[in-house]
Amino acid sequence: MKDIFWCKNCLVMSTRPRVTFDEKGFCSACRWVEEKEKLDWKKREEKLIQLLDRNRSEKKQFDCITTVSGGKDGSYVTYNLKNKYKMNPLSITIRPITETKLGIENLNSFISKGYDHVLVSPDSEAMRKLCKLGLTEMGFPYYGWLIAIHTAVFRVAVQFNIPLVFYSEDGEVEYGGDAKNKHNGTYNIDYIKHAYLEGGYQKILKKSGLNERELYWFKFPKEDEIKKLNLEITHYGFYENWDPYRNYEIAKKHCGLKENETLNDGSYTNFSQTDQKIYLLHTYFMYLKFGFGRANQDSCIDIRRGSMSREQAIHLVNMYDDMYPEHLFEEYCEYYKMNMKDFLENIDKWANKDLFEKKNKWVPKFKIK
Repeated sequence: MKDIFWCKNCLVMSTRPRVTFDEKGFCSACRWVEEKEKLDWKKREEKLIQLLDRNRSEKKQFDCITTVSGGKDGSYVTYNLKNKYKMNPLSITIRPITETKLGIENLNSFISKGYDHVLVSPDSEAMRKLCKLGLTEMGFPYYGWLIAIHTAVFRVAVQFNIPLVFYSEDGEVEYGGDAKNKHNGTYNIDYIKHAYLEGGYQKILKKSGLNERELYWFKFPKEDEIKKLNLEITHYGFYENWDPYRNYEIAKKHCGLKENETLNDGSYTNFSQTDQKIYLLHTYFMYLKFGFGRANQDSCIDIRRGSMSREQAIHLVNMYDDMYPEHLFEEYCEYYKMNMKDFLENIDKWANKDLFEKKNKWVPKFKIK
């Protein structure tokens, strides 16, 4: 407990995986905000245009792939690539688990604005097994889906012969983590396995006992397929100063995005991560393992963009971060095919005993400073 601290500028906690802090006590995400003020964004846009021009083709139907859920970021990226840069993107969605009505409506609204779109629905039982293993072996409730938003997208890229794939932003750089790619426009599959899949990819696939057919959408294409395609993977956020709230405004105006009528559980916002109910469990596990939840993440973004003070953020995090999604526990148990006893014991297994103590539920021992 004595070694725990928070960023002096925002509320990033020292427990966050892969985060670093400078001599001022600023986290890597806040340092990145300072660095972005000095970046030559015109040069970065020139790099984007060169990348796009290399992949424009009159012979092929699609120039690039974008990953979308119907939410703010993927919609914003796709809108810009099609309308600002005159590309022909193919948008791909990996069907989320525990879909919400709002998520389905937002995705349909996005598609109706004139975007080519593919919905990939991997074997639901294989998905469930991988997600359950993620829950029990890594404390990562939607791990199977997280795998597929990379592996299945690259499968489609190979099938359609589309060598350029856009994701939205590099969360490691923008929100505090491994910033080694902050000056690299493209990245490789090894980085995905290390940073986004947190090193558990091979272990979970092996432990699943699933056969090759069942694992098709959850395995990366073969190395020679990737090499033949000359696949380039990039984040659109590399090429411009990333602003999630601006993305929301553009997606709302041009892609039909709707927000929740009430606040998102666990935060003071209502417009992001609204497509699947399992996200509440994901942020709860994040809170239990590391001590920060959804409100902390949202407020850190707002502090860095200058729309909130650190004092306001502390107040909001104290109000909302300790979110306990008990009202969805039965639905989660039904999805994972677990009884409630095993489900609750798994929660207890992943609670960080240095940070929390068990009363009626797990409560923090720490107080944000």
